[in-house]
This record gives sequence, C-alpha cells and structure tokens, in this order.
Amino acid sequence: MPIDVAKATSAPPVRTEVTWDDRDVRLYHLALGAGAPPTDPTELRYVYERHPRGLQVLPLFGVTAANVGFQVFEHPGVDVDLARALHGGQEVTVHRPLPAAARAYALTRVTDVYDKGAAAVVVQESTLVGEDDEPLLTQRNQIFVHGEGGFGGDRGPSGRTPAPDRAPDAVLDVPTLPQQALLYRLSGDWNPLHADPAVARAAGHDRPVLHGLCTFGMAVKAVVDRFLDGDASAVGGCRTRFAGIFLPGEILRTEVWSDPAANGFRLRATAPERDDAPVLDHALITARTPDRTAPPARP
Repeated sequence: MPIDVAKATSAPPVRTEVTWDDRDVRLYHLALGAGAPPTDPTELRYVYERHPRGLQVLPLFGVTAANVGFQVFEHPGVDVDLARALHGGQEVTVHRPLPAAARAYALTRVTDVYDKGAAAVVVQESTLVGEDDEPLLTQRNQIFVHGEGGFGGDRGPSGRTPAPDRAPDAVLDVPTLPQQALLYRLSGDWNPLHADPAVARAAGHDRPVLHGLCTFGMAVKAVVDRFLDGDASAVGGCRTRFAGIFLPGEILRTEVWSDPAANGFRLRATAPERDDAPVLDHALITARTPDRTAPPARP
C-alpha cells in the first residue's frame, strides 16, 4: 500500500522557515477582493499599511504564509499520485492575532490517515510559531486521496456542522473578478489548475477554477465585515469542507447563521449562477468572545 500509516504518523515534524511583511498581507487581501470600495475605512484596514487602526490580518493568511500546502506528500510513508489528491477540508485554530510582518516557522506533521473506503484521508497538521517561540495558529488540512482506502483503518470523525433548519441571519453575496485565480496565485499557490485552461480541461473543468482557500477566505472576510465589525482579530478559529468548485467571475453567496452555543457562526456557500451549486459546506467560524456572536441588525 502506498500509504504506510504507521510510518507517516510517527515521522517527526518538518520545520519550515516562514517570513512575511505587510506587502504580502496587502496582496493576499487584494486577492480576496478587499479594497472595494477603496474609500471604505473598513476595507482600507485590509490594504493600507498606514491605516489609523493598523493593518489587520485575516487568520487564513497564516495558512498561505506557512505555504506547507500539500507538503504531506513529502512525508515518509506517503507515496501517492498527486493527481488523485483533493483538498477536502481546512481547519484553523487562532492562538493569537497574526502580525502584519514576522519571521516565524511552521512545524508540520501527519497526525492521522483515515479509511473512507474508496479513498484515504490524510490529515496534515501545521503549527505556525512566532519569533518568541509561541504559537500563532494551528491549521489542519484534510487531503482526500482517491483509490487509497479500503485498508481496514479507522473512518475518523464525521466533522459535520450542518446549517440550522431555519432561515439564515444573513445572505452575503460577494462578486469576484474573472482574473481572481490569477491574483490569488501570487499568494504562493502555483497549481496550474487555477491558471492553465488545458490543465483545467484535463481535470474535467471547462476553465480554471478558483482556489478553495480563496473562496473560504472571501467567506470568512464577509462574515468578519458583517458580524464582527470588520475586526479580523475577533476570529478564534474557522473550518470548512470544500463541497464543489467555484469559477472566477461568479458570485459567491454565503448564508450565515449565528450560533451562540458554538460561540460563532455556521455558514455555507454556493454559486447562485449555477443553480446554487455547493461550494463550501459544514463551515463554522468561532469568535473570541461570546458577545460577538449576536446576529446583526436587519438592513
């Protein structure tokens, strides 16, 4: 079997040096669509380094900055075809707000390999650690590898956080640019699936698709702006399942439910121009303090 579970999960963590500055942060936020309209003070907090309240940093920037991505396939015991791999889910725990510039390092390891029958799910965990040797955030990404299941292993937790059976507290429509995937690639994810039409067609798509982390970043930003007063430091964590593709130029529709019991917000995202095709599902954003979870006033 190409995946040696014992070998993969017992291997020591890999250390990766990480640096970023405010230019990287501003470019990342612009790639999510921040800065529109450019006179909005809340939008300027994402893209203007001299903003009176300082340049804030959305927590998913830490995933991009660490740039460990599919590093899982470089770990001992994981010998699979990258073409059969799919980024199935992402989870981030924020230990403290990210600075606008830092020298840090990431410690990355494989924590679990689950048997889903037709596929294996490899869980990669990476902790981003600051210059003071204290953690900034921990990310866990789930990589589905088709054809690698059926080895008799644990199926793993369901990880489901379904939307409540009621109308959402807000429906947030975010437009995207036709060239948005090309912009987001400048944050460090060079997968040609998001740029090369021939590669996209070979993968079964009519044209290049947007990065899953970009769509999730847009949804997180929309919730921060609507529910958390545009304060990225109020986010304590977030997670999602990537339920389907999203095409640059489409509208991303995010339905949001306030959930005080979970100290946060449940959400799902669809592409309304394709009959509400699912994009993100079983998603949850948690707040640092319970008083930030009340639904906003209706416009």
